[in-house]
Amino acid sequence: MSKRKLTPTLAAIFVLFLGINCTADDDARKPNFVIIFTDDQGYQDLGCFGSPDIQSPRLDKMAAEGIKLTSFYVAAPLCTPSRAALMTGSYPSRIDMAEGVNFPVLLDADPKGLNPNEIIIAEVLKSAGYKTGMFGKWHLGDQPEFLPTRQGFDEFFGLPYSYDISPFHQNKNYNFPPLPLLEMETVIEENPDCDYLTRQITERSVRFIEENKDQPFFLYIPHPDPHRPIYVSPDFIADAPDSIKDRLKKEDGYIDYAARDLLYKYAINEIDWSVGQVLDALKENGIDENTLVIFTSDNGPTTGSATPLRGKKGSTYEGGMREPAIIRWPGKIRGGQVNDELLTAMDLLPTFAKLAGAKIPDDRVIDGKDIWPVLTGAEKSPHKAFFYHQRRELKAVRSGKWKLHVDGNKPVALYNLEKDISESTNVIEGNQTIVDQLQSYIKDFQEDIKTNIRPAAYMENPKPLSKTKTKL
Repeated sequence: MSKRKLTPTLAAIFVLFLGINCTADDDARKPNFVIIFTDDQGYQDLGCFGSPDIQSPRLDKMAAEGIKLTSFYVAAPLCTPSRAALMTGSYPSRIDMAEGVNFPVLLDADPKGLNPNEIIIAEVLKSAGYKTGMFGKWHLGDQPEFLPTRQGFDEFFGLPYSYDISPFHQNKNYNFPPLPLLEMETVIEENPDCDYLTRQITERSVRFIEENKDQPFFLYIPHPDPHRPIYVSPDFIADAPDSIKDRLKKEDGYIDYAARDLLYKYAINEIDWSVGQVLDALKENGIDENTLVIFTSDNGPTTGSATPLRGKKGSTYEGGMREPAIIRWPGKIRGGQVNDELLTAMDLLPTFAKLAGAKIPDDRVIDGKDIWPVLTGAEKSPHKAFFYHQRRELKAVRSGKWKLHVDGNKPVALYNLEKDISESTNVIEGNQTIVDQLQSYIKDFQEDIKTNIRPAAYMENPKPLSKTKTKL
């Protein structure tokens, strides 16, 4: 058969056909997802959220290029339950992860952990062909059966729990074992130099992006900072007062928590740098416009500022559970937006699943909602009500602009968050109809939890992680 030469007209049509196909393929490619999750960061503690003294140029730019969420909530004011809700899309009380066995959060060798039967974000996305990586702090159980490698993460480097669960804890009544640094399920170092951990987490995250640029991926970066005791690499405290540096040099045995508290803004500076490294890696590898990145924190601050919100870490006032949040996805989310719709960390699982074409588990209650229509400005919040818990106890409910605080079954305070974000003026008197409506939401929710609760998992004879075990 003779080869037919394309005429200019046919060639143009052929090129156009190829172009259309390429565009369609590009559009059909599954998006990447990156969650950057800090630890104990206050609502105000970014430049773009009004901090008077914290510099965060990369996050400010991220907000300018994306959308700033000003009513974004985590499901608990403490580490473990907040992270459990993020991963599962469910309230901590629904999955029995509202507290540890003997402490408000999970400790070392805690017999309790996130049930392996839970289906978390990583597993949902893996079912749709995603590569998954986690670099940072887990805090959902340190026994082998509870580690992120058993919950859908292909790669893991980081800590099983917080910095302060270590032999150097300021309270000498605790007798914690060495702080383990893990690579997958192997303890590669005990009591690592945590000053460099943010840098290590960042380097691993960038490498993950580079190695997986040609396939869809989910990258989870839960920074251990700025949780106390605060650690910052030397480069980022170069401008700190000599008095702080001198105190840190004198640390011997137990950590100087008060001195490290003064490093708070420097820790945020380093996290801001880390965010920049991640965003730069996405752009350099040509996947910037196919990647949704969200930055937020797990609960309110211990050291930082939640201004203008009332309350801090551990509190069910706004400062304990409303977090600074930014989402960026060039070409998909219009830059420079501010969205005050009620959204939650639990919404990420169903939203990512929808965008990835993955199936959400239909054999259990998922409290999160698909919020993509909200992020594009097409719809309002899908949440009729949001519930605030302090450990196992339900303490408040928000619906629209109204927030009701309760003590058991007794309503004690009502706030109009639209006019009074600081929860300073109790308007419960004269608003009985609103109070009754909010109490009905609480009643319905509590009845639903009773009939749709899922158990945590428990291990017999849990053991502290140790470097003497080359593999757990």
